[in-house]
Amino acid sequence: MIPLVFHPIYSQLDLPYRHRFPIEKYQGIYDALIAQGVDESDFYTPVPLEPIKLSQVYDKTYVSELCAGKLDPKAMRRIGFPWSEQLIQRTLTAAGGTVLTAQLALEHGKALNLTGGYHHAFADFGSGFCMVNDLYLAALSMLTQPGIDSVLIFDCDVHQGDGTAKLAQGNPHIFTVSLHGEKNFPHRKQVSDMDIGLAKGTGDDEYLEAVDSALHLAFIQARPDAVIYDAGVDIHIDDDLGHLAITTQGVLARDRMVYAKCAAAGVPVAAVIGGGYQRDIDALVDVHLQLFRSAGVV
Repeated sequence: MIPLVFHPIYSQLDLPYRHRFPIEKYQGIYDALIAQGVDESDFYTPVPLEPIKLSQVYDKTYVSELCAGKLDPKAMRRIGFPWSEQLIQRTLTAAGGTVLTAQLALEHGKALNLTGGYHHAFADFGSGFCMVNDLYLAALSMLTQPGIDSVLIFDCDVHQGDGTAKLAQGNPHIFTVSLHGEKNFPHRKQVSDMDIGLAKGTGDDEYLEAVDSALHLAFIQARPDAVIYDAGVDIHIDDDLGHLAITTQGVLARDRMVYAKCAAAGVPVAAVIGGGYQRDIDALVDVHLQLFRSAGVV
């Protein structure tokens, strides 16, 4: 049994009509997995993180103002969501889900969160639909466990993991890799331990070669004891925001490649689904399902 982490609140957020964020996809992935025979007992339910614990890692003023709805309107516009209590509960639960996924991965060798990858959140501000950087929190939680001295965050979302890169810059135990569209958001890139910028229109062959090379070099340089994998599918040829040309088979091959590398090295991997912005939710869910197919969940 491969542990899966989900909470209905992942898709419970009232957004303005035609909002760019596909909030329905998380419930859609859960429903699709159940329809394909996954047992409900395979799912773990996360609890929201306590804001006071976030304040031990992130800027106290930012955490306090975010949770209380007192952030400057410009700061909320940068995040891209209207503030609500529902938004905060969803954010804290989603981050808690990634931390839980990381712990389950250490216990079982592999675990998947049906959300996650909020890599544009910094210590003192949010950006690009991201308020709390769950990847960094999950890496810190892994490092508290015996035998875990190095965590690799392998980010394949089409947008650079700028918040993660900045947060981890002073931590030699976290190695950050970002494969992303070079001419895509964020326009001001941060410096990861390894950055691979891809040209618009990059296709399967070139992309998979880049993933293979990055994995090889990252495992040599980081010598990770655990991996956190951001499996964003906004690289897909049909994604509205991606500008790359990766097919569904290319996504599946990428995910298989990451899992195979971790398995060969005997390293546990915690996966999150990352970004994906097709407006056709059924089509988007199918692309995200490649992560679960490659893991052997379905």
